[in-house]
Amino acid sequence: MRPPSPSLFPSAAERKRLNDLLTDKLAEAAVRLRQGPVKPLFQAERCAAALAGYDFAASRPLEEGLAFAIAELEGGIVHKTHPRYFGLFNPAPTFPSECADRIVGAFNPQLAAATTSPAAVAIEAHVIAAVGKRAGLGDNIHGHFTSGGSEANFTALICALTRAEPRFAAEGARAFFGAPVFYVSADCHLAWVKIAHEAGIGRNAVRLVPTDGRGAMDAGMLRQAIAHDISTGHVPIMIVATAGTTNAGMIDPLTECAAISRSNTVWYHIDAAWGGGAIASDRLRPLLAGIELADSLTIDAHKWFATTMGCGMFLTRQGAVLPEAFQVNNSFMPSQAPSIDPYMTSMQWSRRFLGLRLFLPLAAAGWPGFGEHVERAVENASSLGELMTAKGWKVVNASRLAVVCLEPPEGSADVSTIAERVVRSGLAWVSEAKYEGRSVIRACITHGETSHDDILMGVGALERNCGAL
Repeated sequence: MRPPSPSLFPSAAERKRLNDLLTDKLAEAAVRLRQGPVKPLFQAERCAAALAGYDFAASRPLEEGLAFAIAELEGGIVHKTHPRYFGLFNPAPTFPSECADRIVGAFNPQLAAATTSPAAVAIEAHVIAAVGKRAGLGDNIHGHFTSGGSEANFTALICALTRAEPRFAAEGARAFFGAPVFYVSADCHLAWVKIAHEAGIGRNAVRLVPTDGRGAMDAGMLRQAIAHDISTGHVPIMIVATAGTTNAGMIDPLTECAAISRSNTVWYHIDAAWGGGAIASDRLRPLLAGIELADSLTIDAHKWFATTMGCGMFLTRQGAVLPEAFQVNNSFMPSQAPSIDPYMTSMQWSRRFLGLRLFLPLAAAGWPGFGEHVERAVENASSLGELMTAKGWKVVNASRLAVVCLEPPEGSADVSTIAERVVRSGLAWVSEAKYEGRSVIRACITHGETSHDDILMGVGALERNCGAL
């Protein structure tokens, strides 16, 4: 019998040496990253030339590949792990979450069925129950980890369609007596349009409800939209409220949306992919009053809970609908327990063990530690807003979360130019966004190690780059 390939399966001693080497090299890179630009200047030609050297015709020492990967990522991506990345909702991961990825990579469990990975399935179920209970959904909570918010939101739509029409699972949208439709804020994450397409009900099924002039869904307009759809033969199946809009961190009227859902007997889902992190804080939790009334929730752990990327959650109090929506019969899986096996209650089949990414940080910090984490982010965002206001800028959104939308003083360069200049400077990363039809500079500060000095440097970058051309 041939021995294992030493390149792919090195000896225990060699693995330890390489693991130690990788740990040291990553630590060195982390120091350089903090001292360098948030967005390095990517040299496409140099990268292409380096890649051309990897034709895979012969073996090369793993040390070379490790050095290549670290160097290319260090010089070729926007560094969301940089403390002055004031960008989207993906901050630097916590150290316990990074540890989780190394553990999972080593054991590599397959979470499709509980029979093969009972401990991992139990850990994920425990975390889902803890998060759902913290959100107020009660004690009988079901759900699973997902690849991200889009998968979790897709799951909510499939559940809503399945509960609204039991024949949907077999017959699809044609089972309905009229075209199914659902309602989201006009300022929602537009992944919902793709989700409607993927679910087979078509992009026109998405009803974008106007906002109230402050970035949140207008409940009165929601009622009107539902009444109009019913009168024209459409079938409302779900209302989606957003808890923390992408552009401005606004929260839809959660309690009022719940009442409208009940009066129309439709599924009520809350997309709290980012803002759901506020449940960790006793002080911020009241901002999400009404979240406990949802049939289902989306929360992305890789956002405000700061896990490594690709770690969403779907949570529901209506657990019975999951096996109705996703159950299949086959002969090759080791178990077919609809209430336990993840492949029977979710859209994925082969599944990575994602839950450890949140279990370890929660175990290390507890809810109090995460509460301090999210409160600190809100304080940092508030500090940025106050400092910019003192310099003549205007904070236009009234979010009490960690997103600040800024308008520069009169006579400044346009917003897109300012954002481009700041990013090009490498000192910070901000983006252009729309808030109630206005172009704004958007800054989201959820990095767990952003300091006051980092805030001051961000303020200075905005000030230096706002001058008219």
